[in-house]
Amino acid sequence: MWYEKLKSPLRGDFVRSEKGSASIEAVIMIPLMFFCMICFITLIDFTRQHGMHQKAAYTISDMVSRETLAIDTEYLEGTHALMNTLTRDPQESTIRLSVVRYDATNEIFKLDWSKTSGFATPVSNQDVRNWTDRLPVMIHNERIIVVETSAIYQPPFEIGLGNQQIDHFIFTRPRYAPQVLWDDIEPDFAGS
Repeated sequence: MWYEKLKSPLRGDFVRSEKGSASIEAVIMIPLMFFCMICFITLIDFTRQHGMHQKAAYTISDMVSRETLAIDTEYLEGTHALMNTLTRDPQESTIRLSVVRYDATNEIFKLDWSKTSGFATPVSNQDVRNWTDRLPVMIHNERIIVVETSAIYQPPFEIGLGNQQIDHFIFTRPRYAPQVLWDDIEPDFAGS
């Protein structure tokens, strides 16, 4: 019965009528379009920040790999400040520099030294032992510099993304010296 009453207006002028109000469509579509724009802006900003942090990590890794003199805490803090300048990032960030060498006899990595600036903690010898899946194939007693950077990304708009952590793990071989030294650690050229 009710279907019959509904059927006759649908066949008539109601279906063919072009009268209406664009304001109803605008009320529905403008907030949706505004929300999509905010989502795109936030995702583009996250991608931009991720790329800037990656470039900064590679720059720092290259800079440390060219050092021929021992580096110290001031150098590390200056490197952290450089990272913040390169990323133009006011959020909380950290940097960890480590030098590891490969022991081909035992097929493990051994830590020479690890220092941090920021909220990270230095890695231990136990942490780096099984980095064979993270580092390239190396010869016995070859050393490699590992630069790890991390930052907390706070999106400009709250779209459900929440704070994200941007992490980078970069490794580089020393360029002009057999190893990069920390200023209070004696050099170990024999690799014992």
